[in-house]
Amino acid sequence: MEAKSNCPRIGIVTVSDRASRGEYEDRGGPAIVAWLTEVLACDWQPVSRVIADEQPLIEATLRELCDREGCCLVVTTGGTGPARRDVTVEATAAVCEKELPGFGELMRQVSLTKVPTAILSRQMAGTRGNSLIINLPGQPKAIGECLDAVFPAVPYCIDLLEGPFLTTREDRLKAFRPGQKPASSGK
Repeated sequence: MEAKSNCPRIGIVTVSDRASRGEYEDRGGPAIVAWLTEVLACDWQPVSRVIADEQPLIEATLRELCDREGCCLVVTTGGTGPARRDVTVEATAAVCEKELPGFGELMRQVSLTKVPTAILSRQMAGTRGNSLIINLPGQPKAIGECLDAVFPAVPYCIDLLEGPFLTTREDRLKAFRPGQKPASSGK
């Protein structure tokens, strides 16, 4: 399918040894696509990858999606825990120019209201050129909870990176942009 030149591209990366070998159904990547489809009001194009938990491969994939594929946003799922093979965060840190610690802090805070093991999660976010990269947990339910928490700031962050103008379905999730008039109360 040929991409529209002005259609924002969003990278979706599932980091899983088993899913990359076809031994396990990728549920994280499709959960991200479904969430974005529900929330984004603008046209967008997913650029999906399912890869193994190998730091050089994750780094190369993130560079490809940001630098060559022109994704304004890259969302990863998996590899954010404390296990030895969990290296998504290290790969993201290696390719990012600036880290945005507030994303990880908020995602952990929201997750802690659901499960005490959220303190084991190492999600992070950062920028590379005109791209925002966000690491999400691997569980589909946690993906939605984390995106609900941080996504109000994502379109404005992409504005600051001189990326495309992302719009949301305001009845589902209102993006925050400073100076924007509040929605009318109907009174």
